[in-house]
Amino acid sequence: MESPYQLLGGRESVLALAEVFYDAMERDEPELAALHQTDESGRITSGTRERFGLFLVGWLGGPQEYMARHGHPRLRMRHRFVPVDSGMRDAWLRCMQAAMDTRGVRGPVRGFLDQRFAEVADFLRNRPDAAS
Repeated sequence: MESPYQLLGGRESVLALAEVFYDAMERDEPELAALHQTDESGRITSGTRERFGLFLVGWLGGPQEYMARHGHPRLRMRHRFVPVDSGMRDAWLRCMQAAMDTRGVRGPVRGFLDQRFAEVADFLRNRPDAAS
């Protein structure tokens, strides 16, 4: 059985997914983009993009280059100072859905990834939702 990494087309395709994810974030979710380190031109840094891309490569079943470079992801620990409520979770998911749309991710792998990304994004919530 092929891994999502293989079904997406391997390393370059997964890294491209990370790139268009951050492009979507900058374009569509400025509040979420503002939580990320930016370069002198105001774009989310290439280092951030590369780290996330390498994380995705390993998480999706490819080589564990992220772990070799950065250690265990420890997602909750690394996001503990990032305010993640349902609104931020949903903004993140919209960016990933837009990225997968742009990259033409369809079929069973898309359904699987939609579910897995939603589970991880919800797992990272660390703030209650604002009272309405």
